[in-house]
Amino acid sequence: MAHGPEREDTSYSGGSPTLSVRWVQGFPKQHVHFVNDNTFCYASGNYVIFIDIETKKKTVLQCINGIVGVVATNIPYEVVAFSDRKPKPLIHIYNFPGLTRRTKLKGNVLLDYTLLTFSYCGTYLASYSSLPEFELALWNWESNVILCKKSQPGVDVSQMSFNPMNWHQLCLTSPSTVSVWTIERSNQEHYFKPKLVKLPLEDGSFLNEMDVIFPQSVPKDPIYGPVLPLSAIAGLVGEEAETFRPKDDVYPLLHPTMHCWTPTSDLYVGCEEGHLLMINGDTLKATVLNKIEEEPQLEDRRNLISPVTLVYQKEGVFASGIDGVVYSFTIKDSSYKVEDFLEIERPIEHLMFSPSYKMLLIQTDKGSVYIYTFGEKPTLDKVLDACDGKFLAIDFVTPGTEHFMTLTHSGEVCVWWMEDCTCVSKIYLNTPAMVLACSPSSLCAAVGTVEGSVHFINVQDPESPQVLHKAFLSESSVQHLVYDQRGLFLLVGTSEGNVFILNAKPTSSFQIIGFTEVGKDILQISTVSLLETDIVEVLALSPLPETGRSRLEMFTLPVILPHVSATFADERGRLRDEFIHKYLYEVDHSLSSAVLDFQSNQIYGFCNQVPYICSYPLPEEEHSGVCILKPYQKVQSKQYGPGILYLSSHGLWLATIAKCGILCIRDIYSLETFARCRSHSHQGHGIQSMRISANGENILVNGTDDGTLIYLKWRHLGGNLATEIFDYSQRLLTSLISTMDEENYYLSTAPEISLDLGSEPEHTQDMRTSIDSSQDELVSTDVIKEIPWIQQKSQEAIKKEVNLFSEKRKEIKRGIKALAKTVLKMMEENETVDNIAKLEQCEFGLDLEELKRLNDESEEEVAKMRKDAEMYNLAKSYLAELIKEECWRSMVVKGRALKCFHIPYVVENFPMKDRTEEEQKELERVIQQKKIEAECLKLRKEIVEVHSAIGLVKKHHEEDDEEEEEEDKIAKNANLPNYLLGSLSTDFGVDTSLLTSQLELHSREEKINQIILLKDIIYKVKTAFNREFDAAYKQKVFEIARVKERNVRIQEIILDLELEEKVWQPEFEDCEMPERMLVVENEEITARKHVNPWQKAKAELITIHEMERRLQSQSTDTRHRALNDMMGGVLEVKKEDILRMVIPQPPFMTKPDAMWTEEERKEFKDYEKKVKELNEEKDKYRKSLEAELKKLQNSIQESTQNFDEHLKRLFERRVKAEMVVNQEELKINNLVFSLLLDEELSSRELFLSNYLAKQQQEKSQTSEAIRKSREDLDMYKEEYDNLLAEDKILDRSFKKEFSEIPSHQVDTLYKLFKRRPRIHKQKTHTETTSIVPFGERPGSGKLNRDNFAQLMKAMDELDNIHNMPEGLDPSVWDHFCATRRTKVENEQKVKQKAAGLMEMVAFLRKRVEEDEKVQQEIEKVFHELILLQEEKVKFQLNLTIQILLKQGQVELENFQLVLDYPDAILINKTIIEDLNSVIRTQGQKKVASMMETKEVHKGIYQIEWEHKKMEMEMEDLNQKAWDIQMLFFSRDRQKYLNEPNYESLISIQIGIMEQTIAVIDKTHKKNVENCKKLLKKLGKFSNQKDVANYSLSCNLREELVAVSERKDICNAMGSKLTCEKIVQERHENMMQQQKLTNISKQQAEEISILQAEVERLRMKTFPALVKM
Repeated sequence: MAHGPEREDTSYSGGSPTLSVRWVQGFPKQHVHFVNDNTFCYASGNYVIFIDIETKKKTVLQCINGIVGVVATNIPYEVVAFSDRKPKPLIHIYNFPGLTRRTKLKGNVLLDYTLLTFSYCGTYLASYSSLPEFELALWNWESNVILCKKSQPGVDVSQMSFNPMNWHQLCLTSPSTVSVWTIERSNQEHYFKPKLVKLPLEDGSFLNEMDVIFPQSVPKDPIYGPVLPLSAIAGLVGEEAETFRPKDDVYPLLHPTMHCWTPTSDLYVGCEEGHLLMINGDTLKATVLNKIEEEPQLEDRRNLISPVTLVYQKEGVFASGIDGVVYSFTIKDSSYKVEDFLEIERPIEHLMFSPSYKMLLIQTDKGSVYIYTFGEKPTLDKVLDACDGKFLAIDFVTPGTEHFMTLTHSGEVCVWWMEDCTCVSKIYLNTPAMVLACSPSSLCAAVGTVEGSVHFINVQDPESPQVLHKAFLSESSVQHLVYDQRGLFLLVGTSEGNVFILNAKPTSSFQIIGFTEVGKDILQISTVSLLETDIVEVLALSPLPETGRSRLEMFTLPVILPHVSATFADERGRLRDEFIHKYLYEVDHSLSSAVLDFQSNQIYGFCNQVPYICSYPLPEEEHSGVCILKPYQKVQSKQYGPGILYLSSHGLWLATIAKCGILCIRDIYSLETFARCRSHSHQGHGIQSMRISANGENILVNGTDDGTLIYLKWRHLGGNLATEIFDYSQRLLTSLISTMDEENYYLSTAPEISLDLGSEPEHTQDMRTSIDSSQDELVSTDVIKEIPWIQQKSQEAIKKEVNLFSEKRKEIKRGIKALAKTVLKMMEENETVDNIAKLEQCEFGLDLEELKRLNDESEEEVAKMRKDAEMYNLAKSYLAELIKEECWRSMVVKGRALKCFHIPYVVENFPMKDRTEEEQKELERVIQQKKIEAECLKLRKEIVEVHSAIGLVKKHHEEDDEEEEEEDKIAKNANLPNYLLGSLSTDFGVDTSLLTSQLELHSREEKINQIILLKDIIYKVKTAFNREFDAAYKQKVFEIARVKERNVRIQEIILDLELEEKVWQPEFEDCEMPERMLVVENEEITARKHVNPWQKAKAELITIHEMERRLQSQSTDTRHRALNDMMGGVLEVKKEDILRMVIPQPPFMTKPDAMWTEEERKEFKDYEKKVKELNEEKDKYRKSLEAELKKLQNSIQESTQNFDEHLKRLFERRVKAEMVVNQEELKINNLVFSLLLDEELSSRELFLSNYLAKQQQEKSQTSEAIRKSREDLDMYKEEYDNLLAEDKILDRSFKKEFSEIPSHQVDTLYKLFKRRPRIHKQKTHTETTSIVPFGERPGSGKLNRDNFAQLMKAMDELDNIHNMPEGLDPSVWDHFCATRRTKVENEQKVKQKAAGLMEMVAFLRKRVEEDEKVQQEIEKVFHELILLQEEKVKFQLNLTIQILLKQGQVELENFQLVLDYPDAILINKTIIEDLNSVIRTQGQKKVASMMETKEVHKGIYQIEWEHKKMEMEMEDLNQKAWDIQMLFFSRDRQKYLNEPNYESLISIQIGIMEQTIAVIDKTHKKNVENCKKLLKKLGKFSNQKDVANYSLSCNLREELVAVSERKDICNAMGSKLTCEKIVQERHENMMQQQKLTNISKQQAEEISILQAEVERLRMKTFPALVKM
C-alpha cells in the first residue's frame, strides 16, 4: 500500500532503526468523498485513506497534527482538504495523486471545524466551526485568505453545500432550519447575506405568522386602553423582543435532515417526518411535494420513509434511510412517485455520484462502501467491507509472518493477510467478546467473551476458520487471555479476580487445570517461559484503589502441571498456593502495567499517575505475606496518560504505549528509547494495544477510539538488534516445530462445533436420590442452563461430601421424621384447646433460624411501616403547621362567625393579618407626602388669589368679598360625593380626604400612592366592622350566659311541676369558636386507646382504692343517713317542697266508716280540712310557678330575638362592608391594570426607540456601504475606461505603426489584425451529457485561465511564418505578431473588467435597495412611535374611573339605553351645577339690565319732551322780550310800572328759576347714577375678562411648553424627510385653519348683523314715549 510522505521526525540519526507505516486499516466514520472519477477517500484516525475503485489499491496521507477532522474534495482542481483536531485547528490542502501540500489555512477557530465544502467553480472553500464561534468562513484557498466570515451563535449545522450552478449560493441545514447564504462580491470584497427558509409545520401545512414587531391584526380595545404586542406585555425591550413568541404560539416545524441542489438552483430537502420539500432558489419559498401512492400494499412502509441522504438525478432524487433501501423519487411538478431502486443489507448513511455520474457510491452505517455502476448491465460491487465496530484485540497467527487476527465487540473474528491487509475470512461468534490471543504452539486462537466463556478457533485454514471448542469457565467476563511464550498454558483472567490455567494444546481438548485467586480488576498478566527451563512464571497486576497502591502476585507453573493437576488443585479446582509458590508484592504507588523480565529477578512497571517507567528488583529470599517493592531504576517515559508495557519474544525489547498515541521501543537494560513512532493521537485516546511478531519485524498497533489499525515496518534495523531477536525466534520455532506439527495434525482432523452457542446449552441432570438429599423434595430432571466449570467443580465437591457422610445424614433424617410426627401430634392437640390457650402456627416451627428470619423480616416490615407512618404523619404535621401558621397564628384577627338564635343568619368577620413594618413605613410616607402636598396646594392657592386680586381690591372690594364668600361656600361643599369617590367607605367613618380624585390620577407615583391609601381604607373598613362584630360576639356571650342562668330556674320549675318539656340551651358552634377545632377531644377518637400492662394494673389498683374509700366513708356517716331517712336530707321544709308534701292518712281509715268513733270522725274531718288547705296551697304555688316559667321563657325569647335583630342589622352591615371592600379592590385592580399598561407602553416605546437606533445604525452602515461601493465603482469604471481607451488606441494607431509599408499590405495586415483564432471547445460525450444532470456549469477562474492559455496557443499558430503575406518583411511580421498579441491580451482584460463592472453595478444596486428598505423601516418605526406616543397620551388622559349609580330611578322600555358613547366625555356634576348657577345669575342680571334700559329710555323721552316744552316757552318769552324791547320803555321800567307788586313778581321768578335748577340737578343725578351703574357693570365684566385672560395665559404657557417639548421630541427623533413631511402637514393644516378662520369671521359679521336686526326688532316690542 502506498502512503504519503512522513512528516514527523521519527529517526534520531542516519543509522538508527526507525518505524514507518506500511499500511493503515480503518473504516469511514464520516462521509466518503470522490477525488476523481475512479478514487474516493475518507478519514480514519490520523490518516486520510484513498482507495482506487478498480484496483482496490490504498494510498495513505498522514496528518502531522493528530487525528483528522472533516474532509472535503475539489474534483476540478484535484485537491483534498482536511482539518485537524488540535486547539486552533488548521485546514490542510493537498494535491492528488501527488499528495503534496498546496497550502495550509489558518483561521481564528479555537476548537474544531465541523464542515468543509469546495465550490465547483472557483477557488472557494467554505468552512463551518463548532463551539464557541459557530462561524461560517469563505476562503480563497489558492491565495490562503479569508474572503468573508459570519457567526451565528448556537446554530449547529449538519450539512453545507455550494450551488453547483452558482457559487454565489450556499445552503446550510441544521436540525431545525434551512438557510441559503448569498455571497455578494464587489471587486475584491465579499459579503455574506443569509436568508432563512420558512418551513411548514410537522403536518406539512404552513402557519400564517403575525409580524412580531409591527402587528397589524391586533384588536383595538376602546375601554381598557391599547392592546400591545406580546413582547411589550412580556417587558422585552432588546433584540429578544423581535423574535419573542409565547410558549403556546410555538408550533413544531419540520426537521430537515438532508438537502441537494438542482440544475435550476432549487433545493430538495428531506425531513425526519417523511416529507419532501422543494425550495425555490430565488424566492426561498418552500413547497411540500405530494406523494403519489400507486401500490397500497407498500403504503405502510412508504409512509415511514425518512430520508437520511439525498442525491440529485435527472427527473428526481435518490434517497435512502435506515431501512437499507435506496429509493428513486420521480418528481413531476409538485408531486413525486416512490420506487425501490436498490436494497442493501445495512442502513444507508450516505449516497454520492461520481463526477461522471456513471457510478453511485453507497455508504452504510457500519462503514462499508458499495459502488453501483450504471449501464446496460448495472453492477453492484462492495469496494470496502467494514468490520462490525472497532477492533478490540489483535494478534499474529503463528509464526506471525503471513496472517493476523482481529476481534470486535460483537464477536466478529477476522483473519487478515499481512502484506496488504486484505480480509481473508470472517467468523461470527454471535456473543459479545472482549479479548483475543493466538497460540504460539498451534494454529488456533482463543477468544474471551463477556459471558465468561473461551472459544477456541481453528485457523489452520485461514480462509475457513472453525470454532473448535468452547470452555465455560465462570459467569464473570473474561478480561485477559495470555499464552506463555512456548504455548504450554493459556492464562484466563476474569473480572472477579480469578486466573484460570488451561492446557494450550488442542490435543488435550484444552484441559482446564485449575484456577488461582488474585485481586479484582486485573490490569495485566505477564508470563516468562524460557526454552531451557521447565517452569512458567506468571505475574498478575491488580489495583488497590482504597490505598492507592498496586498488588503484584507471582506464581510458578511447572511444565508437568497438566499431568499432576489433581495433586496441585483441591476438590473445587483451586490451585494450592504452596505448590505453585505464590508470592504477594505491593508497590507504594499505582501502576497501570507491569511485566516480568526473562531473568525473573525484577519487574518493570509503568506508573499511572506520573510519566515514569520503573524497575523493581525481586527479593532473593522466600517470604510469607506481603512484600513491599522499592523502585531500583526510574526513567522518564516522555509519554502522558496511563500506559502499557510489552516484552518482545526474546525479552530484550520493552515496548510502551500510552494515551498520547506514541509507541516507544526501549532497551530492557537501560530503558533508553531506540525507536519511536506517533501512530495515533491523543484526541482518539491513544493506543489500545500492540503486538510484535516473534521475529520482531512486524508490529501491529491498534487505536483506542479512532478505529484505526496500523502496520509498522522497520527501517535500518540491523546489527545486534536484528540478529538477537531473529536467532531467538528461530530457536523458538525449532523447539516448537514438533509440537506444532502434532497439534496442527490434530486440528486438521478435529470436528467443528455449532456457532449458535446461545441456543445449545448443556443438558445436566441432578441424580440425587431421596435418601441423600438434605430436604424432602423431588429432583427436577428437566434441562437447565449451562453451568460454568467452577460451579461444576463446587457441585462435585459437595457430592463427595454428601457420599462421605451419608450414614450420619440418614440417622439425622430419621430423628427429624420422629420429631415431625411429635410436632404434628402437638398441632392436632392445639386445635382442640380454647382460643386463649391456642398457639400460633408459626410457634410450632422447629427451624429456629427460619423462625428468627421470619421474626426479623416481620420486625423489619413493622419498622418500615412504622417509619412510613411516621414520615407520613410528619409530612401531614408539617403541612398542618404551615396551614396553621398561615391561616391562624399569623392572623391578628382570627376568622370566626356568629349565628342567630332563631333565624338562619350567619355573620362572619374579616380575618386580618398584622401590617408588616415595610407596609407601615410606606403608608406613613404616603400620608406625610399627601399632607405636604395639601399644604403646598393651599399656599399656592392663597398666593394666586392674592396676586390676582391686587389690581381689583381698590375698586371692587365689596364685590370681591362677595365672590370670596361664594367661593368659600363652594369649596366647603366641594368634597367628592360617593358616586364620584367610587365606594361607600365614608359610611364606615373612614377618612377619604387624602385620596386623590379619580379624575386626577395621571402619574405612576400618584397611582401607587392611591393603591397604598386604598389598601389602608380596606384595612380600616375591616377593622371598623370587626369592632362591631366583637361587640356582637360579646353580646352573644352575655346572652348565652343569661339564658343559662335562667335555664337553671326553668329546670327547677319543670322538675317541680313534673313537666316533660325540654329546656332550650343555646351553645356556640365550631364556626363560632374555631379554636375548638385545633383541640382534639377524647370522644372524637374512635380508635381504641392502647394501654400498656403496667398502666392497666395501675388503673385497676386505683379503682379498688376508690371503692374502699367510698365504702368506708358511707359506713361512718350515720348522721347523713339518719337525716335522709327521717327528713329527706333537710332540716326545714322549703316552699319549693310543698308540691311534694303529702298529709298522712289516719290509721283508722283502713276500717269501714261504720266502725269509726266520734273522735275518729272528728279527726277525719280535720284530715280533710288539712288536705283541702294543702291542695289549695299546691294550686296556688303551681300557678305561681307556671307564671314564673312563662315569664322566664318570654324573657329569653325576647332577649334572643332582640339579639337576632341586632345580628340581622350586623349582617346587612357585613354585606355593605364586603361591598365597600370589593369596590376598593376593584379600584386597586383598575389602578394595577393601568400601571401594567403603562409599563407595557413604556416597554414598547423603549423597544421602538432601541429598534429605531438599530435601524439608524444599519442605515448608517448601508449608507457607508453605498458610498464605498460608489467610490469603488468609480475607480473601477475609470480603470475600465482607461483600458478600453487603450484598446481603442491600439486599434486606431495600427495603420500609423505600419505606415512605411505599402497600403495594400497594410490592409491585408489589418484584416489579419482583426482575425481571431477559433477555439474548439472540447465536446463531451453524448452519454456523459445525457447522464450528468447539471450539464455544462459556469466557468471558473481555472477555466478562464485554461481558455486564455488555449487562445494564446492558437495565437502561436496564427503567428507562424507560413501565415505571413507574401512580400512582407519578417521583421515587420514579428512586430505585427507582437502588436496583435498585445491587442488580444488587452481584449481579454477588457472582457474581465466588463464582467467585474457588471458585478459591481449589481452589488451597488442591491445596496441601494437595502438602504431604501432600511429607510422605509425607519419611517415605519417613526410612524409607529408617534402613534404609540399619542396612544400613551390618550391613555394618561382617558382615565378609568369608578362611579356609584343609583338603581331604579329611570325605566326604559325595550332597553333603549344607548351603551356606546365613543364621543362622550365625563364631567363633574358640580361643574355643571356651578355653570347653571352662573347662567341663571347672568340671566337675571340681563333681565334687570333690560328693565333698567327700558326705564332709562322712558326717562329720556320725558326729558326730551320737557326740553322741547321749555324751548317753546323760551321762544315765546324771547318774542315777548323782543316786543318789549321794541317798546320805548324798558322791561324793567315796564315791569316796575305795570306790576303793582313788583317785588312779589321778582320772588315768583326766583322760585321758578330755583325749581328749574332743582329739576336740572335731579336729571343730572339720575344721569350720574346711570353712568355709575354702567361703570360698575363694565368693571365686573372687566374683572371676568381679567380672570379669563389669566387662565388663558396659564393655558397658553402650558401649551407653549407642550409644543416646545413636542418640537424637541420630533427634532430628536425625526430625520430630515420626516421633519419635512411634518412641516408640510403643518403648513397645510395652517392654511386650512386660516381659511376656516376667514370663513368664521365672515359668518361672525353676518351673525352680528343679524343680532343687530334682532335687537332692533325686539326693541319695537318695548313701550316708548311718544312726543306730545
